[in-house]
Amino acid sequence: MKRILLLAGIVGGLAFLAGCQSDQGAKVAKFSPHETGTTSLTVTRKVDAALRRPSPDLFTLGPGDEIEIEMLGTANSRTALTIGPDGKIYFNLLPGVDIWGLTISQAKALLEKELEKYVSMPQVSISLRSVGSKYIWVLGSVGRPGIYPATGPMTLLEAVSLAGGTAQSASQVTTTELADLKHAFVVRKGQALPVDFSRLLNEGDMTQNIYLQPDDFIYVPSGASREIYVFGAVRMPRSLPLGPQTTVLSAISASGGPTRQAYLSHVAIVRGSLTTPQITVVDYSAIMQGKAADVPLEPHDIVYVPVSPYQILSGYLDTILTTFVNTVAANEGSYASGGSAVSVSVPVGSSSGGQ
Repeated sequence: MKRILLLAGIVGGLAFLAGCQSDQGAKVAKFSPHETGTTSLTVTRKVDAALRRPSPDLFTLGPGDEIEIEMLGTANSRTALTIGPDGKIYFNLLPGVDIWGLTISQAKALLEKELEKYVSMPQVSISLRSVGSKYIWVLGSVGRPGIYPATGPMTLLEAVSLAGGTAQSASQVTTTELADLKHAFVVRKGQALPVDFSRLLNEGDMTQNIYLQPDDFIYVPSGASREIYVFGAVRMPRSLPLGPQTTVLSAISASGGPTRQAYLSHVAIVRGSLTTPQITVVDYSAIMQGKAADVPLEPHDIVYVPVSPYQILSGYLDTILTTFVNTVAANEGSYASGGSAVSVSVPVGSSSGGQ
């Protein structure tokens, strides 16, 4: 249930729109605003120092946690219990006590208070045996992808190590990194944290070693992948294999074409690492009409078709990156939970970032 709730939270932030339009014929240009008459911006996203500090919040109990309870001075009272889906436990004479969201000390005080109705001056001991309510997701090109219990403060480096490190291919001559660290990310409550995995794992830059929180989602894509991503106001938002002649025009066409609501003069291409991304805005209508050159795509490019013009280019970039990481997280999380790719539809009318 916890995994389903997390996926539902991720999916809630996505916007997939429907429609179709044809595209024919265009010239091809290099990825350059000077050659295509487009607007371009490169942004450096930095880690806030607060992310490198552990959360001051104490561990709270929830459904699935296994605890051990004992009434001190009472023989054979030690009992192992699993907190139920409703957050309640049933111990001794108590009909059901809701301890969901309480710390262990708070749960101890509540049990003693409730037991006073039946026992004189009860003293209770509670210990945590296993965690079943709070998890950190580590998926993708790591040694042991999976969902790991969040038992206490954990850094990103510790989580990646717990998952077996990033995937590598070793030979007698060399070791090849199979993980694409430039596009690895951490999602927290629907937002991508500006962590540079390459600086952390390859250069030992501990300024990137943030502390994680329960439900954080870590994803390391494969370095062997040559995919591009098409999101926004297209009929079939999706990832696509990059061919030798894949362009903006062909990628949008392969995604079913733009919807009727699409704002075609502000189609964005995001390229580069997620910590130093470059956004370039092209006029799709002009490309279709042969008035502007088409743009060839590269591995991991993100093509985003909006339903309204952007107002602030950096805000538009934030909207695109948020859509990208949440879409990938929702799909990968669904696969990890035994499901299939997530399909999401929301009402048309979302506007581009930076308002």
